[in-house]
Amino acid sequence: MAVTMADITHLRKMTGAGMMDCKNALTEAEGDFDKAIEIIRKKGQAIAAKRSDREASEGCVLAAAKDGFAAITAVKCETDFVARNTDFIALTQSILDKAIAEKPASLEALAALTIDGRTVADLVTDRSGVTGEKMELSDYMFVTGGTVTSYIHPGNKLATIVAFAEKDAEYETIHGVAMHIAAMSPVAIDESGVPQEVKDRELAVAIEKTKAELVGKEVEAALRKAGINPAHVDSDDHIESNKAKGWITAEQAVQAREIRDTVTAEKTASLPEQKVQAIANGRVAKFYKDYTLLEQKYEGGGDDAGKITVKELLAKKHLTVTAFHRFTLNEE
Repeated sequence: MAVTMADITHLRKMTGAGMMDCKNALTEAEGDFDKAIEIIRKKGQAIAAKRSDREASEGCVLAAAKDGFAAITAVKCETDFVARNTDFIALTQSILDKAIAEKPASLEALAALTIDGRTVADLVTDRSGVTGEKMELSDYMFVTGGTVTSYIHPGNKLATIVAFAEKDAEYETIHGVAMHIAAMSPVAIDESGVPQEVKDRELAVAIEKTKAELVGKEVEAALRKAGINPAHVDSDDHIESNKAKGWITAEQAVQAREIRDTVTAEKTASLPEQKVQAIANGRVAKFYKDYTLLEQKYEGGGDDAGKITVKELLAKKHLTVTAFHRFTLNEE
Protein backbone atom coordinates (compact mmCIF):
# COMPACT_ATOMS: atom_id res chain seq x y z
CA MET A 1 0.00 0.00 0.00
CA ALA A 2 1.09 3.60 -0.56
CA VAL A 3 2.53 5.45 2.41
CA THR A 4 1.13 8.96 2.79
CA MET A 5 2.84 12.01 4.25
CA ALA A 6 0.16 12.08 6.94
CA ASP A 7 1.11 8.52 7.95
CA ILE A 8 4.79 9.39 8.06
CA THR A 9 4.14 12.51 10.13
CA HIS A 10 1.96 10.55 12.54
CA LEU A 11 4.60 7.85 13.02
CA ARG A 12 7.31 10.46 13.47
CA LYS A 13 5.24 12.09 16.19
CA MET A 14 4.78 8.72 17.90
CA THR A 15 8.43 7.66 17.76
CA GLY A 16 10.58 10.75 17.23
CA ALA A 17 12.27 8.95 14.34
CA GLY A 18 13.39 10.74 11.18
CA MET A 19 11.12 11.15 8.16
CA MET A 20 12.96 8.60 6.01
CA ASP A 21 13.14 6.09 8.87
CA CYS A 22 9.39 6.43 9.34
CA LYS A 23 8.71 6.09 5.62
CA ASN A 24 10.91 3.00 5.32
CA ALA A 25 9.39 1.41 8.41
CA LEU A 26 5.82 2.00 7.19
CA THR A 27 6.70 0.66 3.77
CA GLU A 28 8.25 -2.48 5.26
CA ALA A 29 5.27 -2.90 7.60
CA GLU A 30 2.81 -2.33 4.74
CA GLY A 31 1.18 0.54 6.58
CA ASP A 32 0.76 -1.26 9.93
CA PHE A 33 1.69 1.31 12.58
CA ASP A 34 2.35 -1.24 15.34
CA LYS A 35 4.71 -3.18 13.10
CA ALA A 36 6.39 0.03 11.95
CA ILE A 37 7.00 1.08 15.55
CA GLU A 38 8.49 -2.36 16.26
CA ILE A 39 10.80 -2.02 13.23
CA ILE A 40 12.06 1.34 14.47
CA ARG A 41 12.47 -0.03 18.00
CA LYS A 42 14.51 -3.02 16.79
CA LYS A 43 16.70 -0.75 14.71
CA GLY A 44 17.43 1.25 17.84
CA GLN A 45 18.21 -1.90 19.82
CA ALA A 46 20.56 -3.13 17.12
CA ILE A 47 22.47 0.15 17.03
CA ALA A 48 22.56 0.31 20.84
CA ALA A 49 23.97 -3.22 21.01
CA LYS A 50 26.50 -2.54 18.27
CA ARG A 51 27.78 0.61 19.97
CA SER A 52 27.55 -0.60 23.58
CA ASP A 53 31.31 -0.36 24.04
CA ARG A 54 31.45 3.23 22.81
CA GLU A 55 31.83 6.10 25.27
CA ALA A 56 28.81 8.37 25.70
CA SER A 57 30.44 11.47 27.19
CA GLU A 58 28.24 14.16 25.67
CA GLY A 59 24.56 14.73 26.28
CA CYS A 60 21.86 16.93 27.72
CA VAL A 61 21.35 17.78 31.39
CA LEU A 62 18.10 19.44 32.44
CA ALA A 63 16.46 20.31 35.76
CA ALA A 64 13.11 21.60 36.99
CA ALA A 65 11.28 22.30 40.26
CA LYS A 66 7.60 22.21 41.13
CA ASP A 67 5.50 21.92 44.29
CA GLY A 68 8.27 20.92 46.67
CA PHE A 69 9.96 18.48 44.26
CA ALA A 70 12.95 19.18 42.03
CA ALA A 71 14.78 16.80 39.70
CA ILE A 72 17.72 16.53 37.31
CA THR A 73 17.74 14.16 34.34
CA ALA A 74 20.68 13.47 32.06
CA VAL A 75 20.60 11.64 28.74
CA LYS A 76 24.02 10.91 27.26
CA CYS A 77 25.14 10.48 23.67
CA GLU A 78 28.46 10.31 21.84
CA THR A 79 28.80 13.71 20.17
CA ASP A 80 27.99 17.32 20.91
CA PHE A 81 26.33 17.53 17.48
CA VAL A 82 23.62 15.12 18.62
CA ALA A 83 23.49 16.66 22.10
CA ARG A 84 22.51 20.03 20.57
CA ASN A 85 19.84 18.50 18.33
CA THR A 86 16.40 19.90 19.15
CA ASP A 87 14.72 16.47 19.09
CA PHE A 88 17.32 15.07 21.50
CA ILE A 89 16.81 18.00 23.88
CA ALA A 90 13.04 17.56 23.55
CA LEU A 91 13.39 13.88 24.52
CA THR A 92 15.38 14.81 27.61
CA GLN A 93 12.78 17.46 28.46
CA SER A 94 9.92 14.99 28.12
CA ILE A 95 11.70 12.58 30.47
CA LEU A 96 12.25 15.39 32.97
CA ASP A 97 8.59 16.42 32.71
CA LYS A 98 7.59 12.84 33.45
CA ALA A 99 9.90 12.74 36.46
CA ILE A 100 8.43 15.95 37.85
CA ALA A 101 4.90 14.64 37.34
CA GLU A 102 5.42 11.09 38.66
CA LYS A 103 8.27 11.60 41.19
CA PRO A 104 9.95 8.20 40.68
CA ALA A 105 12.20 7.02 43.50
CA SER A 106 15.11 5.82 41.36
CA LEU A 107 16.71 5.88 37.91
CA GLU A 108 15.31 2.41 37.25
CA ALA A 109 11.81 3.54 38.19
CA LEU A 110 12.10 6.52 35.86
CA ALA A 111 13.27 4.32 32.98
CA ALA A 112 10.19 2.11 33.47
CA LEU A 113 7.66 4.97 33.27
CA THR A 114 5.68 5.31 30.05
CA ILE A 115 5.23 8.29 27.75
CA ASP A 116 2.58 7.87 25.05
CA GLY A 117 2.59 4.13 25.58
CA ARG A 118 6.38 3.68 25.40
CA THR A 119 8.72 3.24 28.33
CA VAL A 120 11.35 5.90 28.85
CA ALA A 121 14.03 3.24 28.32
CA ASP A 122 12.50 2.31 24.95
CA LEU A 123 12.26 5.95 23.88
CA VAL A 124 15.98 6.40 24.52
CA THR A 125 16.76 3.22 22.59
CA ASP A 126 14.52 4.37 19.74
CA ARG A 127 16.37 7.68 19.61
CA SER A 128 19.65 5.76 19.35
CA GLY A 129 18.28 4.18 16.19
CA VAL A 130 17.49 7.61 14.78
CA THR A 131 20.90 9.17 15.51
CA GLY A 132 23.07 6.10 15.06
CA GLU A 133 24.87 6.88 18.32
CA LYS A 134 25.04 5.15 21.67
CA MET A 135 22.52 6.77 23.97
CA GLU A 136 21.61 6.21 27.62
CA LEU A 137 19.51 7.64 30.40
CA SER A 138 22.53 8.02 32.64
CA ASP A 139 21.48 9.97 35.70
CA TYR A 140 18.45 11.01 37.73
CA MET A 141 18.42 12.76 41.09
CA PHE A 142 15.84 14.65 43.08
CA VAL A 143 15.24 16.67 46.26
CA THR A 144 12.12 17.54 48.24
CA GLY A 145 11.51 20.41 50.63
CA GLY A 146 9.38 23.30 51.74
CA THR A 147 10.80 25.26 48.80
CA VAL A 148 12.84 23.83 45.94
CA THR A 149 14.63 25.42 43.03
CA SER A 150 16.67 24.42 39.99
CA TYR A 151 19.30 25.95 37.76
CA ILE A 152 20.48 24.90 34.29
CA HIS A 153 23.76 26.39 33.15
CA PRO A 154 23.72 27.60 29.52
CA GLY A 155 24.62 24.74 27.20
CA ASN A 156 22.65 22.03 29.02
CA LYS A 157 25.77 20.33 30.43
CA LEU A 158 25.42 21.35 34.09
CA ALA A 159 22.43 21.63 36.42
CA THR A 160 21.71 21.98 40.13
CA ILE A 161 18.71 21.46 42.39
CA VAL A 162 18.34 22.70 45.97
CA ALA A 163 15.81 22.10 48.74
CA PHE A 164 15.07 24.49 51.62
CA ALA A 165 13.13 23.71 54.78
CA GLU A 166 11.08 26.89 54.63
CA LYS A 167 8.07 27.41 52.36
CA ASP A 168 7.69 30.30 49.92
CA ALA A 169 11.36 31.29 50.09
CA GLU A 170 12.43 34.35 48.12
CA TYR A 171 13.21 33.32 44.53
CA GLU A 172 16.21 35.60 44.07
CA THR A 173 17.98 34.12 47.10
CA ILE A 174 17.28 30.44 46.43
CA HIS A 175 18.13 30.82 42.76
CA GLY A 176 21.39 32.51 43.75
CA VAL A 177 22.25 29.55 45.99
CA ALA A 178 21.57 27.16 43.08
CA MET A 179 23.87 29.23 40.86
CA HIS A 180 26.51 29.28 43.59
CA ILE A 181 26.45 25.48 43.80
CA ALA A 182 26.89 25.28 40.03
CA ALA A 183 29.92 27.58 40.17
CA MET A 184 31.62 26.40 43.37
CA SER A 185 30.90 22.64 43.32
CA PRO A 186 30.52 21.93 47.06
CA VAL A 187 30.64 18.25 48.10
CA ALA A 188 28.19 18.57 51.01
CA ILE A 189 26.17 21.08 53.01
CA ASP A 190 28.62 20.99 55.92
CA GLU A 191 31.37 18.80 57.37
CA SER A 192 28.89 16.30 58.80
CA GLY A 193 27.57 15.59 55.32
CA VAL A 194 30.94 14.80 53.74
CA PRO A 195 31.08 11.04 53.00
CA GLN A 196 33.50 9.14 55.23
CA GLU A 197 35.47 7.88 52.23
CA VAL A 198 36.05 11.47 51.14
CA LYS A 199 37.17 12.43 54.65
CA ASP A 200 39.56 9.46 54.76
CA ARG A 201 40.93 10.26 51.30
CA GLU A 202 41.50 13.93 52.06
CA LEU A 203 43.26 13.12 55.34
CA ALA A 204 45.50 10.56 53.63
CA VAL A 205 46.39 13.04 50.88
CA ALA A 206 47.06 15.76 53.46
CA ILE A 207 49.36 13.49 55.47
CA GLU A 208 51.36 12.47 52.40
CA LYS A 209 51.64 16.07 51.21
CA THR A 210 52.75 17.22 54.66
CA LYS A 211 55.41 14.53 54.91
CA ALA A 212 56.70 15.34 51.43
CA GLU A 213 56.95 19.06 52.23
CA LEU A 214 58.71 18.52 55.59
CA VAL A 215 61.21 16.10 54.07
CA GLY A 216 61.67 18.37 51.05
CA LYS A 217 62.63 21.29 53.28
CA GLU A 218 65.31 19.17 54.97
CA VAL A 219 66.68 18.04 51.61
CA GLU A 220 66.84 21.65 50.36
CA ALA A 221 68.65 22.73 53.52
CA ALA A 222 71.21 19.94 53.12
CA LEU A 223 71.79 20.83 49.45
CA ARG A 224 72.33 24.51 50.24
CA LYS A 225 74.76 23.57 53.01
CA ALA A 226 76.73 21.60 50.38
CA GLY A 227 76.76 24.66 48.09
CA ILE A 228 74.26 23.24 45.57
CA ASN A 229 71.26 25.19 44.30
CA PRO A 230 68.17 23.00 45.05
CA ALA A 231 66.38 24.36 41.95
CA HIS A 232 69.10 22.85 39.74
CA VAL A 233 68.71 19.31 41.11
CA ASP A 234 65.01 18.93 41.90
CA SER A 235 64.62 15.95 39.53
CA ASP A 236 66.82 13.49 37.64
CA ASP A 237 65.87 15.07 34.32
CA HIS A 238 66.68 18.51 35.67
CA ILE A 239 70.03 17.30 36.97
CA GLU A 240 71.03 15.91 33.56
CA SER A 241 69.79 19.03 31.77
CA ASN A 242 71.66 21.42 34.04
CA LYS A 243 74.79 19.28 33.92
CA ALA A 244 74.72 19.48 30.12
CA LYS A 245 74.35 23.27 30.35
CA GLY A 246 77.34 23.47 32.68
CA TRP A 247 75.30 24.83 35.56
CA ILE A 248 76.36 21.94 37.82
CA THR A 249 79.36 19.64 37.63
CA ALA A 250 79.25 15.84 37.35
CA GLU A 251 80.55 15.65 40.92
CA GLN A 252 77.74 17.93 42.14
CA ALA A 253 75.19 15.78 40.31
CA VAL A 254 76.43 12.66 42.12
CA GLN A 255 76.57 14.52 45.45
CA ALA A 256 73.05 15.94 44.97
CA ARG A 257 71.56 12.51 44.34
CA GLU A 258 73.36 11.09 47.36
CA ILE A 259 72.16 13.93 49.61
CA ARG A 260 68.60 13.62 48.31
CA ASP A 261 68.43 9.85 48.86
CA THR A 262 70.16 9.85 52.25
CA VAL A 263 68.31 12.79 53.78
CA THR A 264 64.96 11.60 52.42
CA ALA A 265 65.39 8.19 54.02
CA GLU A 266 66.62 9.59 57.35
CA LYS A 267 64.00 12.33 57.72
CA THR A 268 61.10 10.16 56.55
CA ALA A 269 61.90 7.69 59.31
CA SER A 270 62.14 10.37 62.00
CA LEU A 271 59.29 12.76 61.20
CA PRO A 272 57.38 13.82 64.35
CA GLU A 273 53.96 12.17 63.99
CA GLN A 274 52.20 14.76 66.13
CA LYS A 275 53.47 17.61 63.96
CA VAL A 276 52.51 15.80 60.76
CA GLN A 277 49.01 15.11 62.07
CA ALA A 278 48.50 18.71 63.19
CA ILE A 279 49.50 20.14 59.81
CA ALA A 280 47.40 17.52 57.97
CA ASN A 281 44.38 18.33 60.13
CA GLY A 282 44.79 21.98 59.20
CA ARG A 283 44.79 21.06 55.51
CA VAL A 284 41.60 19.02 55.95
CA ALA A 285 39.95 21.92 57.78
CA LYS A 286 40.76 24.13 54.79
CA PHE A 287 39.21 21.49 52.52
CA TYR A 288 35.96 21.71 54.51
CA LYS A 289 36.04 25.49 54.24
CA ASP A 290 36.61 25.38 50.49
CA TYR A 291 34.27 22.52 49.59
CA THR A 292 31.32 22.52 51.99
CA LEU A 293 28.44 24.73 50.99
CA LEU A 294 27.87 26.65 54.22
CA GLU A 295 31.54 27.59 54.65
CA GLN A 296 32.10 28.81 51.09
CA LYS A 297 32.11 32.47 50.15
CA TYR A 298 28.81 33.17 48.46
CA GLU A 299 29.20 33.56 44.68
CA GLY A 300 25.58 33.49 43.54
CA GLY A 301 25.36 37.08 42.38
CA GLY A 302 23.84 40.19 43.89
CA ASP A 303 25.18 42.61 46.49
CA ASP A 304 26.31 39.84 48.86
CA ALA A 305 28.48 38.00 46.34
CA GLY A 306 32.05 37.58 47.54
CA LYS A 307 31.37 39.39 50.82
CA ILE A 308 29.78 36.80 53.10
CA THR A 309 29.62 33.03 53.41
CA VAL A 310 26.63 30.99 52.31
CA LYS A 311 25.94 30.30 55.99
CA GLU A 312 25.78 34.03 56.68
CA LEU A 313 23.54 34.61 53.66
CA LEU A 314 21.10 31.92 54.76
CA ALA A 315 21.03 33.27 58.31
CA LYS A 316 20.34 36.73 56.96
CA LYS A 317 17.44 35.41 54.87
CA HIS A 318 16.21 32.97 57.57
CA LEU A 319 16.66 29.96 55.29
CA THR A 320 17.94 26.41 55.79
CA VAL A 321 19.32 24.26 53.00
CA THR A 322 18.31 20.64 53.55
CA ALA A 323 19.62 18.99 50.37
CA PHE A 324 21.19 19.69 47.00
CA HIS A 325 22.51 17.91 43.94
CA ARG A 326 24.87 19.09 41.23
CA PHE A 327 25.45 17.16 38.02
CA THR A 328 27.75 17.99 35.14
CA LEU A 329 29.01 16.34 31.98
CA ASN A 330 32.08 18.57 31.97
CA GLU A 331 35.40 17.25 33.20
CA GLU A 332 36.52 19.11 36.31
